[in-house]
Amino acid sequence: QVQLVESGGGLVRPGGSLRLSCTASGGTFSSYVMGWFRQAPGKEQEFVAAMNGIDSGTYYADSVKGRFTISRDNAKHTVYLQLNSLQPEDTAAYFCAARYGTVRGYRRGDIYTYWGQGTQVTVSS
Repeated sequence: QVQLVESGGGLVRPGGSLRLSCTASGGTFSSYVMGWFRQAPGKEQEFVAAMNGIDSGTYYADSVKGRFTISRDNAKHTVYLQLNSLQPEDTAAYFCAARYGTVRGYRRGDIYTYWGQGTQVTVSS
């Protein structure tokens, strides 16, 4: 069983930055595909970014490409999401997710086995 715990959310002004962290316990972290998703009130869950454990390949939603960066520290069992140039439309609860195996289908939430509890990001002046 893998448990994921996110942290780092908060209130930030437009144009600001945050770094989200997601620490995993259990499992072989380096083998997991790690993903970040977000969900705003009244909206569907949205893929944000993913990172392969095998080759450290990274994948981004078009809406965040160039502004957000996903990274991981396998020794610390932690995946990060650096959020830069934040805009009000980035306001959402952000969730990390993990799956063991192929990165295929990384945009789909239903392929991930484990989920964190979420951390809120609010972008407002």
